[in-house]
Amino acid sequence: MSDILIVDDEKDIRELIADILKDEGFATRLAGNSDECMEQINAEAPALMVLDIWLKDSRMDGIDILKSVKRDNPDIPVIIISGHGNIEIAVAAIKQGAYDFIEKPFNIDQLMVVISRAMETARLRRENSTLRRRDLHSGEMLGQSAAFRRLKDQLEKVTKSNGRVMLAGEPGSGKETAARYIHGNSSRASAPFITVNSASIAPDRMEEVLFGRDSPERGTEKGLLEQAHGGVIYFDEVAEMPTGTQSKILRVLTEQQFTRVGGVDKVRVDLRVISSTTRDLAAEIAAGRFRQELYDRLNVVPIAVPALADRREDVPLLARHFIEVFNRTQGLPLRELSDEAAAAMQTMEWPGNIRQLRNVIERLLILGEGTGPIEARELPGNAQPGDDDRIVLGGQLATLPLREARELFEREYLLTQINRFGGNISRTANFVGMERSALHRKLKSLGVVTSSKSGGRIAHIEDEEDEDEEV
Repeated sequence: MSDILIVDDEKDIRELIADILKDEGFATRLAGNSDECMEQINAEAPALMVLDIWLKDSRMDGIDILKSVKRDNPDIPVIIISGHGNIEIAVAAIKQGAYDFIEKPFNIDQLMVVISRAMETARLRRENSTLRRRDLHSGEMLGQSAAFRRLKDQLEKVTKSNGRVMLAGEPGSGKETAARYIHGNSSRASAPFITVNSASIAPDRMEEVLFGRDSPERGTEKGLLEQAHGGVIYFDEVAEMPTGTQSKILRVLTEQQFTRVGGVDKVRVDLRVISSTTRDLAAEIAAGRFRQELYDRLNVVPIAVPALADRREDVPLLARHFIEVFNRTQGLPLRELSDEAAAAMQTMEWPGNIRQLRNVIERLLILGEGTGPIEARELPGNAQPGDDDRIVLGGQLATLPLREARELFEREYLLTQINRFGGNISRTANFVGMERSALHRKLKSLGVVTSSKSGGRIAHIEDEEDEDEEV
């Protein structure tokens, strides 16, 4: 959106306005009736409209067009002009969303002041809207765990290069956030970041979406690759890309150019490519669903994005961050997170990872208990004590003799706490109220060991074939 659409049934008026705007450095398009106007808008939305309220021999008048524009393109500012202006028409136009109303014959200086203000207002509105949309999916990286620090170090290194990056990890683990972090801290930060949702685009439309289209009826439509020129193209869930499209993307990566669907001219692009996947691409290649050559091109720098289970120390920090974000963007209550709730969240399973945590926080703030601290009892699936504060025992625990039940409880409790603190024995010992050496002895007697995983240590039960190092 970079030009101004001028709609007036009087040719002299629309050409006069166009000449004035061109002298001021603006690009313009012209329409003499409502049909021409709607065709122009559907082809490409303008940055601003100057719209006559009365349009002779048109199916729609200016107010009808204004309503349609504000319904489908609410961010386009519309300046209404009319030679039959009165206060009632001005009020009706403003109520329908017009930016301003100018009566013919208009003063050129007044028109330029109104257009300049409208353009600036629209620009600020688009920027604010973009920032709000990206708040939950921004490139801000949050965490303190060993697994997170390792990821951050790897991302820092690739920001300084132009190499292609393949991000692998579970759904919701933050792969797009990592991609945006690379982009936002690179030399291309001011250029576009365009996402290709490979799993959500119909296979028969994939090439048109990526490469764009040239057609006599609709003109040139830019695809996502062209929109990303100079910046980053992010292939989300790249394994979902149709095999036919994969070969064409491979050619784009090799030649840095392509042809639009239905076109003949070559389009050159300068792109950095970042991809992500939740699948085992080696298995996809073996099954014939993913091209080895494309994998080799995309997988220049492979980076594993850890699951939330591998960075449990970061759960309270992320939860508090989402509370602040939802308060800022949606006006939801700015609630504290109690220590008990934070501890419980660290022990919960998060198969949906950071995305699931964010959704749980949003649900708690919408349906939660007032504005006080979030308590453990509000968390989904959390076992609750009875009215008299007695703990309700699970099935297996309630059927065991006291000594075996106590041993099972201690084992599960200590496993939970060790994993909660990322395998840090000193912090675990401090929390449970034991000396470090005493905790070591207790863990050994219970058969609990730790193994390295994603930069941290994960505790589990030792069995006869377990060869991991003891805590």
